[in-house]
Amino acid sequence: MITCASVPASSEWYQRVLGLASAHGGDEYEMLTSGDDIVLQLHEIDVHEHVHLINPDDPGRGNGVALWFESTAFATDAARIHASCDDVEILENVHVNLLANHLEIWLQDPDGYKVVISSPYDEVG
Repeated sequence: MITCASVPASSEWYQRVLGLASAHGGDEYEMLTSGDDIVLQLHEIDVHEHVHLINPDDPGRGNGVALWFESTAFATDAARIHASCDDVEILENVHVNLLANHLEIWLQDPDGYKVVISSPYDEVG
């Protein structure tokens, strides 16, 4: 679960960019799924029923955090990102990670989190 400035905006971004589906919807909380699996939860930053989610004295989010999504349809996901997501900030375009021997693309979401989509480990080679 990550905190967001706008759950609806972040939900829309993850649905459009990663192809996830809404399983909850709402202004304060969202569950995003891939098939039957919950893969990400979004929580409004200013809703306080989970008092340990963030330090209210430190408004920064995501520093040092990478949200990593392994994809078995990496080429399709990369094509969708490039073709239909003009507002997506690509930090590092499709490349081979030689240590993991797979493909990766690094993005930044609307709240500043780093988002990595990778093909399965040891797929390239």
